Formats: sequence, structure tokens, C-alpha cells
Amino acid sequence: MITAEQIATAGVVGAGGAGFPTHVKLSGKADTVVINAAECEPLLHKDKELIVRYPDRIAAGLQIAMELTGAKNGVVGIKKKYTHAIDILQKALTSSLSVCPLDDAYPSGDEFVLVYETLRRVIPPGGIPLAVGAVVMNVETVFNVANAAEGIPVTEKYVSVAGEVEHPYSVKVPIGAPLYSLLPSSLFPLPSSLTCVVGGAMMGYIETDLTKPVTKTTGGIIVLPKDHFIVQQKSWDWQKTQRVGRASCDQCSFCTELCPRNLLGHPIEPHRAMRSLGFNASKQSDVPGTAFCCECNLCSYYSCPEGLNPKDVCCENKRRILAEKKRWENPPFRPERAERIMPNRKTPTHRLIQRIGLAKYLNKAPLIDKQIGVSEVVIPLKQHIGAACVPVVKQGDKVSVGQPIAVRPVSDGKPALGADIHASVSGTVIEISDTLIRTVAES
Repeated sequence: MITAEQIATAGVVGAGGAGFPTHVKLSGKADTVVINAAECEPLLHKDKELIVRYPDRIAAGLQIAMELTGAKNGVVGIKKKYTHAIDILQKALTSSLSVCPLDDAYPSGDEFVLVYETLRRVIPPGGIPLAVGAVVMNVETVFNVANAAEGIPVTEKYVSVAGEVEHPYSVKVPIGAPLYSLLPSSLFPLPSSLTCVVGGAMMGYIETDLTKPVTKTTGGIIVLPKDHFIVQQKSWDWQKTQRVGRASCDQCSFCTELCPRNLLGHPIEPHRAMRSLGFNASKQSDVPGTAFCCECNLCSYYSCPEGLNPKDVCCENKRRILAEKKRWENPPFRPERAERIMPNRKTPTHRLIQRIGLAKYLNKAPLIDKQIGVSEVVIPLKQHIGAACVPVVKQGDKVSVGQPIAVRPVSDGKPALGADIHASVSGTVIEISDTLIRTVAES
């Protein structure tokens, strides 16, 4: 039986979000492990494709997670429209594992929403799934846990490529490969009229430097015209967000009425954050509920009829709260709101896709077996929540795929929060800095 420490040394972190070290999550005790296969971001499909291609591996990783946490039940939350993937997965699951079909809505992949949809439990504001006896893991994360149990460290990443590509696809790539290596040859160099959103269209970010590396948390790359709605919205700076929001917000409260965390009974009201733009001369964080924003962007990209950015206002308020070291003790919490209101306020994915201008793109991304060839990789020493790893190789060293090249720093005799890093290609280390290790691949 693999241990949590072995999962750490294999380099496993959350593959679908901020990169929280998986061994820490699996050190907790829960009654249920929930696998997040919702993949609610438009145009991204790599998790579903992993289920179709490797159902036994997904089931094995889930079983390991259950054993480590002491959970008696394992649930896979996946959109019910993916009948083919569900049929394949159910054949691999044992009696203690089940599938929970989800509506095709956004953001069904938010772990607070997912725990409610699969278990009918509401995580309290500022809490984590363990607060209600659950552990939530991404599909690719449990895939990596199963690999770790066989001595295979994390050296590759599965990524969906969509948007202005002739045939969208999902593909496996060495960690540290440049983002441009994911694109078809016809799109690199990228035409000046196009740009890339890394991550999902809703929660991702614009990246103009495609030599930046793929990391353990890279889930997608979407090629879009520079004048696209999504690109324009993500290009707003804080000055524009503040100026336009103060002048145009009419306090309709649609942003609050459709906020997924508000629907769960959390005390977050984005329209109040927008109101503070015009009535907060001191510029202090006077809307404490914004600390519970999940940053899904539904308020900004879907709910707001004026095309404003309530999410960015909430995020700015969150930063102020953190800087001022404020904490809302015992915030009001109405979990009964979820059962009463949420079923009627879900945002259908197909309507979201139309609203944000993605309906013209094929919403499929099958996993292809293309080998991504790279001449070198640049591996960041911090690809996870926690401390940056410390190199254990030096310039000029020959390395092989899977060899440890950086480990967690040790403090007071204990490894810091993080996960080890391994060579993703065989080759020669040509550069080491405080932030990265660059390796030239063998020809």
C-alpha cells in the first residue's frame, strides 16, 4: 500500500486547480472521496478523455485515496450527458464506488458546488471539504496517484487545445515543454490577430509569451482572436474596472442572484462589492463577504447585463482583506438556501457558451497519441501551493526521465509543504536558478 509520503515524493499535486499537494489532502480523514470529473470549463475535455482511455487507472487511484483517508465511499461526479464515459467507468468501479450524474451547468466543477451536488452537504464559508467529511480530487490527480503506486512520478501533463484550431484535441506533453509546442504547426508563430488563454475560458489567463512552460496545473490552452469578448474582458486593468464599474453599475443584483457561493448560503453579494466602488472613499475592504468569492467569473461574463467585472472587484477586496489581516469570525451561513434555490438558478453550459462567444468552436477535444517533441524543457521549482523545491542536480548533470531533480526544503526536520519535481525528459541540465531548471533533451 502506497503511503502519503510516497505520493509526495512522486510529485503529485492537484492537477485541476491551484496545485495543492495531494499527500496533505490524503492525510486527512473523511467518509467519502469525491472525484471531480465535472470539467465545467467550456471547450476543455482532457479529464473525460482520461476516463475513457484509462478507467481502471482512475478507479485504482480512487481506491487508494479511500484507503488513505479511511473513506468507505467513493463518488465520481461527471456530467450525465457523457453517457459513453459513464458506461466505461462504471464497468471499472467496485461496489463501494459510484457515479453521480451531474447537470450540464457551470460551475459544477467548483468543489463547494460539487460536494453539494454529489453528497447534498454544504461546506461552510471559508471551510474545506473535510469540514463535511469529504475529500475532493481531480481526475488527473487520481490518475497520478495510481501511477505513483507503481513507482511512476509525475513527468507529463494532459492538456486540451481548443478555439481557433481546425480540430480541437487533448494531448500528453512533458512538464516544462513550451506552450507553443501544444499548438498545431499552422499556429506557430501565432498570427498577430490571435492570442492564447491558458486554463479555461472562464478562469484562465491571457498568455502572450508562449515560450512559458507547461506546469503540473496547466489544463488547457484556448486560441482566440484578440478582439474576442473573453480576451477583452480579461484585458481590463484595475483602473478601468473601477472607473467603468463606478459609472455603470445599476445595482440590478443579477451578479448576486446567480453567484454559486451565494446560492449555497454563503454571505457573498457581488453587487455590494460593486456598490462600494462609488461609496467607499477610504478604499478599505468594507465588504467582508467577498473573501468567500470562488472567482468563477460567472458574475462578470454571464450575469452582468452591463458587461462589468464584479469578480475583479471581489478579488481586489479579497486582497485588501488579506493585507489588512481581517477575518470574518462566524459569518452568517444559510445552507438551507441551496436546497431551496440552487436547482432553479443553475447556469446551463450551452447558454454560457453562447453568452461568451464560444458557440462557433467545436466543443470536443479527443485525446490523441501525438508525441510532443521538445528540444528543451524549463521546469519551474514552484508548481504547487507551498514552498519552492530545492534542486538536487547541478549544471552539466545528465538526467533521465523520472529522476528527482528538486525536492521539498526541510525545516525543523520536516519537509515543507510541496511535492518533489522530476525530470520530464532525458538530457543535460544546462541552467539552474532560484526559480527553474532548464534541461536540453537528448537528440
